[in-house]
Amino acid sequence: MNKTLKKVLKTILIILLVLVAAVILFIGYLTITEYKPKDTESLDIDGSSSETLAAGDDFTIMTWNMGYAGLGENADFFMDGGEHVRSCTESQVNDNIDAVVAQIQKENADVVFLQEVDRDSKRSYGIDELEKITSSLDGYNSTFARNYKVAYVPYPLPTIGKVDCGIATLSAFSVDDSQRISLPCPFKYPIRLGNLKRCLMVDRVAIEGSDKELVLVNLHLEAYDDGEGKAAQTKQLRELLQEEAEKGNYVIAGGDFNQAFSNYDNSAYPLVSEDMWTPGVIDVDEFSDNLTFVTDNSTPSCRSLDRPLGNDSDPSVFQYYMIDGFIVSDNLTINTVETRDLGFKNSDHNPIVMNVTVTK
Repeated sequence: MNKTLKKVLKTILIILLVLVAAVILFIGYLTITEYKPKDTESLDIDGSSSETLAAGDDFTIMTWNMGYAGLGENADFFMDGGEHVRSCTESQVNDNIDAVVAQIQKENADVVFLQEVDRDSKRSYGIDELEKITSSLDGYNSTFARNYKVAYVPYPLPTIGKVDCGIATLSAFSVDDSQRISLPCPFKYPIRLGNLKRCLMVDRVAIEGSDKELVLVNLHLEAYDDGEGKAAQTKQLRELLQEEAEKGNYVIAGGDFNQAFSNYDNSAYPLVSEDMWTPGVIDVDEFSDNLTFVTDNSTPSCRSLDRPLGNDSDPSVFQYYMIDGFIVSDNLTINTVETRDLGFKNSDHNPIVMNVTVTK
């Protein structure tokens, strides 16, 4: 072996060793900085709204996955088969946040469940979206639970980078207690280092003149797993809701389930290709009879992000889903529920609005 070849091989070996060392150091960095929430954590309650709720009152609740204000009509996303990590400009992100605020004001909702709310993420230009929303609204208390906090997500190219995101609940009613309850994470080390740590956020509102509570559960369940994660998280959700309903509390869980409800016919939104992301299905019969699954599937609640929403938006060629909604205890009367058709202009989800009455 001549000296030149030896020198080349040595150089290649050094480069490989440097790369391996860099990968090990980076994994070590992510390990040290990994977000490790406790099973149950108390959350701060911000705001000073003191509105009360009593038996016989009706109120309106809205749930909306706002797609971190970065997944409007022009967006695609690599995890759904698209090309991009970030499709929106900073100006578009701010416009999308303003649209969320405007819709909340239009609905005059008493309670709002929001999912995918960024606090300081590269993909949304470091904007504190919750602060921007709450500072634009009057008369709400707010709570926030993180479910995605990673110092640097190293994939794809260009990378996702820093993420700080979670779910937020706005309540016109006085909130007595708020807790973050961790859900099972289906991903193993080291894959979990760059993934979400999903949770339930449980807010409690006193019912005036009663020892019962309104239990509000905001959620965003697993999306990109093999199905076992969704099943485990749904099981934990079921146990919590049934326990609260059996106490006689008034219970509403809502959000992005990433699953359809088995008591609804969603054949209007067929799978247009076997390559498309496919949601799970929640068997509502596995839940107790005092809990009702409710949504409005006359309008899809979610669109695929395999490509931007263009002119070919017919359900026979463009993929839509019905994966958002509510679970309601039977001591609440469901008056109306409607998916707002906003054309996916500002998010890849449409909001769902429900009005209920607290049964005496």
